Amino acid sequence: MLQSLKLVDVAKVVQGCPPAALATAAGDGDYVSLKNYDRLTILLSVKNATTVTGGVITLKQATAVAGTSEKALAFAKVWANTDTDAGDTLTETAVTSDTFTTDTTNSKNLLYVIEVKADDLDRANGFDCVRIDSASMANAVGAALYVLHGTRYKSPAAVAAITD
Repeated sequence: MLQSLKLVDVAKVVQGCPPAALATAAGDGDYVSLKNYDRLTILLSVKNATTVTGGVITLKQATAVAGTSEKALAFAKVWANTDTDAGDTLTETAVTSDTFTTDTTNSKNLLYVIEVKADDLDRANGFDCVRIDSASMANAVGAALYVLHGTRYKSPAAVAAITD
């Protein structure tokens, strides 16, 4: 019965980046492995203060969760809500050159959703790990949650995502 279905029954939820200043290395996400999953949804929550500069958001792929052979991961769109206090609508937004910049409006709470398919990675060369990367943001903090779904073998709770 669908009414009893819980998110944790169908997806693995992992903290990708705890709340941090996204201009620093502490604001870069940890790697997760898509070896046993078909899809990753990245939820990026940002709280702007004042005199904000937007954060440049990119995705990285690697051959191991340690960041081995890291390189950029192409993506074409993001879903954005640039004022979560005013509404809950996400707007599909095109990404230019595999990068987008978070909104620079002072004192706003933002939400971004990025979808990644395991097939988007360079699997032919052994790339199966992904992380979010941020740079250049000032006067804002953010956090990223990773939701891995489409497990290939077992229930999501039984399949590790932070190890190779």
